[in-house]
Amino acid sequence: QVQLAESGGGSVQAGGSLRLSCAASGRTVSFLSMAWFRQVLGKEREFVAASSWGYGYTDYADSVKGRFTISRDNTKNTVYLQMNSLKPEDTAVYYCAARPSATMSLGVASSYDYWGQGTQVTVSS
Repeated sequence: QVQLAESGGGSVQAGGSLRLSCAASGRTVSFLSMAWFRQVLGKEREFVAASSWGYGYTDYADSVKGRFTISRDNTKNTVYLQMNSLKPEDTAVYYCAARPSATMSLGVASSYDYWGQGTQVTVSS
């Protein structure tokens, strides 16, 4: 069983930056594909970024490419999402997700086995 705990959310003005953290326990992230999704109330969960274990492959939603960066620190068993140049449309609850598979499409929410509780990010104009 894997437990995920997000932190780092908050309120920021447009153009600002935040770094989200996802601390994992129960299994090392070295052997987990890790992802970030976000959700606005009343809308479907949306893929943001992901990192595949073993291949070193990352993927990003078009809406965040060039602004967000996913990274992992295996020594801390933690994955990060650095968010720069934030926009009001980035406002959402951000969820960390994990799965053992490295080969399935990274952007499919249903392919992830473990989820955190989420952290709120609010970007004001």
